Amino acid sequence: MNPVHYTRDNLADKLRLHGINPTHQRIEIAYALFSRQSHLSADQVMAIVNEKHSETSKATVYNTLNLFREKNLIREVIADPSKVFYDPNTEPHYHIYNVETGELTDIDASKVHISGLPELPGGVVCEGMDVIVRVRSAGVVGR
Repeated sequence: MNPVHYTRDNLADKLRLHGINPTHQRIEIAYALFSRQSHLSADQVMAIVNEKHSETSKATVYNTLNLFREKNLIREVIADPSKVFYDPNTEPHYHIYNVETGELTDIDASKVHISGLPELPGGVVCEGMDVIVRVRSAGVVGR
């Protein structure tokens, strides 16, 4: 599969396909995420968007990221209570989180085998499952 080359124009189309009005700031936030195809925090997204013109507020970035998540354009990955990443890859996959470096990387879903789930309460269905493997250097004692 060839990776998509994201431009601001095709990202505006992508936003429309997800029912999102493509404002200038939303396009710039989408471009920060999708052009890099990496896991970014809200602060990283804001820094990238505001590199040239400091015009996008923290509230706008958070509100836009939440809108993108609600519209299934991105995934929110909570690596630990203080580390939230936004992932433009919405295909089934899992993550490795390096607790020392703060780096989050993808694990192909086919590389993880889960043999079953506990019985779910009545009236609910499984919407998805997140697996985060937390790693650190072998010689470092846990926190």
